[in-house]
Amino acid sequence: MPKERPLWRGPAFRLCLLSAALFLCLQLGMRRSWCPEEKPRAPAAVAAAGRAPPPARGTEQHPGAAAAGRRRVTYVRSGRRGSPAPGCCPLQPPGGRRRKTVRWHIELQPWASPTPSLNYEALRFLKYISTSQISCEHMNLNSLTGHSETAKKPWSICLDERFSLIHRIRSKQCRLYSLGLGNDDNQFEISMANSGCEVHRFDPSIKSAHIQEGRHLWYHRLSIDWRDPNPAIAAHKLHSNTKKLGTILNEFGHQKIDVLKAGVESAEWKILENLILEDVVEQIGQLVFEVHIHWPGFEVSGNDSTVVRYWYSLLRELELKDFRLFHTYKDLSKPQMFLKKEAFNASSCYTLSWVNTRWKYQKGIYDV
Repeated sequence: MPKERPLWRGPAFRLCLLSAALFLCLQLGMRRSWCPEEKPRAPAAVAAAGRAPPPARGTEQHPGAAAAGRRRVTYVRSGRRGSPAPGCCPLQPPGGRRRKTVRWHIELQPWASPTPSLNYEALRFLKYISTSQISCEHMNLNSLTGHSETAKKPWSICLDERFSLIHRIRSKQCRLYSLGLGNDDNQFEISMANSGCEVHRFDPSIKSAHIQEGRHLWYHRLSIDWRDPNPAIAAHKLHSNTKKLGTILNEFGHQKIDVLKAGVESAEWKILENLILEDVVEQIGQLVFEVHIHWPGFEVSGNDSTVVRYWYSLLRELELKDFRLFHTYKDLSKPQMFLKKEAFNASSCYTLSWVNTRWKYQKGIYDV
């Protein structure tokens, strides 16, 4: 009788055993693919990262760990919003260097009366332009040029020793910009050029782009405006080449103007506003402006009381920039009109002169 083989040596048992092992391996492989184990991080690496590692996909995160992660994120955000936590870009100290804030409009002064009134606004404005804010003893160029020719209009500049202009004239370092039209009297510009000043007269009516007369006098076919030309408009379609004064200064490479004279026929209010808003006025030592008050002026809108309030606010902005009115000329040869009315005993045209009190003379130093 043949000897019976043990059961564990039979092929059926081996096949079952192999199948069980294969099934076990498949189970382990599936668990590893769905639930990968995260390698532990060293304490130093965790500290350097500054935040908790992300939770493993498909696993539950411990509530305490989630809260800690949220606290870290909140800390970073609150630091950006100005919390005591240090940020990437600390604010400059009060006396440090700051970027200039772009201004789009001037600050209007309060009304002269509890309710808007042309009468009160006009009286306040006329009193303001008729009252000198600082005294100036020397305003005559004749003693410098050596001749007695005078301009038709008194374009007064302050030549007192305490301000820089007289010293810059003596050292032949002064610069004058004159804004006007071809029919204006140019004797003032000629006198300044004869005294050694570099004079640039901007006149859109001249034929050539640039004309030089003598050593110190230049004429430019340019019109100073309160805005630069629209680049979408072809140059040949423009009546004249108009640019802002700040643009001209950059193109000419000039940092400062000792005197800015302007007789621009009612464009002075918007030009002055542009000089104030762009801080170009801080680069000017003295202003001599002819202002017209028989109508609001170019692109000045509103009713009469609003217009006069706007004029007054512009002049107060100059005062805040340390400009002081030292001379007023009331032109009695012009119609006596105030916003198209014969009222307030006002002339339609005044010439106002201001000095920048920051431009004071120091021995050996002529600039501000």
